[in-house]
Amino acid sequence: MYIKRNISWKLILRYAWKNMLLFVLYSLAIFYMYHYLGWYFIDIPFEPLTIIGIAVAFYLGFKNSQSYDRFWEGRKIWGGIVNYSRTWAINVLSFVDTGNEEQTRETKRQLVHRHLAWVNALRVQLRQKRPWTREHGTLVESLLDIHGERNKVSNEAFNFVSLGEYEELKQRVNPATHIIKNQALVVAELRKKEFIDGFQEHQLMTVLAELYNLQGMCERIKNTPFPRQYAYFTKVFTWLFVLLVPLGLLNIFENHVIGESNASDQTEFLFLQMIPFTVLIMWIFTTMEMIGDISEDPFEGSTNDVPMTSLCRTIEIDLRDMLDEKDLPESIQPKDNILY
Repeated sequence: MYIKRNISWKLILRYAWKNMLLFVLYSLAIFYMYHYLGWYFIDIPFEPLTIIGIAVAFYLGFKNSQSYDRFWEGRKIWGGIVNYSRTWAINVLSFVDTGNEEQTRETKRQLVHRHLAWVNALRVQLRQKRPWTREHGTLVESLLDIHGERNKVSNEAFNFVSLGEYEELKQRVNPATHIIKNQALVVAELRKKEFIDGFQEHQLMTVLAELYNLQGMCERIKNTPFPRQYAYFTKVFTWLFVLLVPLGLLNIFENHVIGESNASDQTEFLFLQMIPFTVLIMWIFTTMEMIGDISEDPFEGSTNDVPMTSLCRTIEIDLRDMLDEKDLPESIQPKDNILY
C-alpha cells in the first residue's frame, strides 16, 4: 500500500515510461505521414471519436469501481483477522488453566504462537502468483523484487511452531488450514482433560470457525480473477481509442489551424502542438485502465495492495505483548513509501 500523500513521478514513470515512449513515437509518426508525406486521407472526424471516448470512460469507471471493491473487501477481511486474533488471545489467556502455572503459561504461549504461524502462513499463501497475475513491467518488477515481499517459498510458520509441526505443515497443500485444525485438536484435548469447560471450548471453537471464514473469504478473492470479459475488453477498447486519438486531432487541426494560416512554418509549429496534447490524452486513458488492473488482486504484494506484512506484525506485537513477552519486534516500516 502506497502511503505517501502524493505519488512520486519516479514511481509513476516506472509504470508509464514504455507507454509514454510509444505514444510520443506514434504521434510523431502520424504527424510525419500527414504533414510531410501528404497522407491527408488518414485523418478522421473527431465527433465519432468523442462518442467512443465517452463509452470507454464509462467502461473504465465501472472496471475501476469493481477493482476497488475487491481491494476494500480484502482490507476489511484483514481488519477482521486483526480483531479476531486479539479475541483469540484474550480467550486463551482467560480460559486455559491446567492447574500448573508453568504448564499453563506454556500452553497459552503455544496456542497464541500457533495463531501467529497461521496469519503469516496465510499471508504468504495469498502472495503467490496465479496464472492471471498481472506483470507490472521491468522497472516495477525489479523494485518489488528488491523489497522481497512477494512469492516467498517459506510458509513463515517455522518461527512460531515446533520443528516437528513445521515439517508436517510443509507437506500440506494449504498449511494455514492445517494450522487451525491443529488448534482445534489442542482445544479438544484441553476440554478432554477438563482444563477448560464446555462453554469455553465452544467460545474457542467459534473463534476458529470465524478464522476459517475469513481465510475462505481471502481465498475467494485470490482464486477468483476479475471477470476477464471486463478486464480484457476494457484494455482493447482503451487502446483502440488512444490509437485513434492522433487521427482525430489531425482533423481538428486541419479545420481550425490550416484554415487560419497559410504559412508553412506557422502551420508546422501549430501542428507540433498536437503531439503533447495527443500524448497527454493517451496517457490519461491508459493510466485509468492500468489503475483498474493493478487493483484486481489486493493480496499480490504490489504498490497498492493490502499491507498484510504490516498487519501480521501488528498482530504479532499485540499478541506477544498480551503474553508479557519482552523481546517484541519493531513495526514494519515502508520501503520506498510502500507498506507491505
